[in-house]
Amino acid sequence: MFVHTSPSGRTLLLLYVDDMIITGDDSEYIAFVKARLRDQFLMTDLGPLRYFLGIEVSSTSDGFYISQEKYIQDLFARAALEDERTVETPMELNVKLQPTDGDPLPDPTHYRHLVGSLVYLAVTHPDISYPVHILSQFVCAPNIVHYSHLLRVLRYLRGTITRRLFFPRPSSLQLQCYSDATWASDPSDRRSLSAYCVFLGGSLIAWKTKK
Repeated sequence: MFVHTSPSGRTLLLLYVDDMIITGDDSEYIAFVKARLRDQFLMTDLGPLRYFLGIEVSSTSDGFYISQEKYIQDLFARAALEDERTVETPMELNVKLQPTDGDPLPDPTHYRHLVGSLVYLAVTHPDISYPVHILSQFVCAPNIVHYSHLLRVLRYLRGTITRRLFFPRPSSLQLQCYSDATWASDPSDRRSLSAYCVFLGGSLIAWKTKK
């Protein structure tokens, strides 16, 4: 990531991996930067941002939407779910998973791959932040009970695949933060679990669940 300030004092943000995102509120300076880059490198301007690293972006007159619908569909294919069931919540209330809940999985690789994909999916789905955090604690030695809860998260995503995060254009710059915590809720080590989310105006910009 590279942050630069234009001569007019406006900030320009460049995000790059194999592709590059250029964003800012000074359209003339963005055009200038793209021209300079084109002078130095072989590059193609793909136009307005629509898809980047599995994240879909759509723009309307009201604001921006981000989602990972295609990513979720690919995840279903890799998970090889054989039914079309959906559930209302990603995890049952008051579930306390433990390392000794059931028989170990013969091959934990599949579990690890799916949990890793869910960790990335939580970038646009704060509603799965908590169950993904719980399931990720068992990637070293998952068992059949952990896997059943993993499948529940996938079934929840099947029923909510069209949900998106919305960032309205007219929005205040007021920060609002919400947090909560359990007290010694983990049955294996009695540690607590905390979580928070941060809004900038009407936009949810940060969230995390942590043991």
